[in-house]
Amino acid sequence: MAIRSKLVAGNWKMHGGTVQNRSLLTAILAETEGLNGTDVAVCVPYPYLPQAQSLLQGTHLSWGAQNLSQHEKGAYTGEVSAAMLVDFSCRYVIVGHSERRALYGEDSHTVALKFKAAQAAGLMPILCIGETLDQREAGITEHIVAEQLDAVTKLMGVNALVKSVLAYEPVWAIGTGKTATPDQAQEVHAFIRSRIAAYSPEVATGLKILYGGSVKANNAAELFARPDIDGGLIGGASLIADEFIAICCAAKNELILE
Repeated sequence: MAIRSKLVAGNWKMHGGTVQNRSLLTAILAETEGLNGTDVAVCVPYPYLPQAQSLLQGTHLSWGAQNLSQHEKGAYTGEVSAAMLVDFSCRYVIVGHSERRALYGEDSHTVALKFKAAQAAGLMPILCIGETLDQREAGITEHIVAEQLDAVTKLMGVNALVKSVLAYEPVWAIGTGKTATPDQAQEVHAFIRSRIAAYSPEVATGLKILYGGSVKANNAAELFARPDIDGGLIGGASLIADEFIAICCAAKNELILE
């Protein structure tokens, strides 16, 4: 029997400031300590990693980055390597977020290389996969999700997923106010887990799969109650202390036993 604890990870995107960050993190620290079965993390913009490290070192909150280079080092102006993130004691790094795929042209192979670079440095990648509205309406959600997932497993092998987190993020429900229904989200989460189980039931059973499409305080509990949804990758709501804290509380004690 495996126990999957919940994870609620905030993705600040390109938001923040030193004063606001301190206020937000202080509030989250105070109100999320002692949430049984729930891990809490924040993925902040690169310039605020030193502040996150300073405020969160030795606490129950983990921190990480929103992206990294697939290259170890070199003449890649403006890029940030996995080793640099490790210098600031990051635990997590997001790879393959839909905004990186859509706005910056990151294909699934590039994302897989970033996943590999993160793990090689000892980071825990949060691998984002998901379909656009056009793809959902065309009935190819499972095909798209499988292609994005398979790019990583073909490069790294399915056992690499043991030291990772997945995040299903329907692109049509990110920043739009739309949310997949709990049943829609569960259906895709179950497909992802079953696809991994075809290669390794053990890896599939232990893997955290987060939902990342406009999670709010008023829908978190219903989403997190679904058997294959192990928490959330939270965008805009992670910038509002009360909202993010409420989402974390919704995940409390929602352990999945298999």
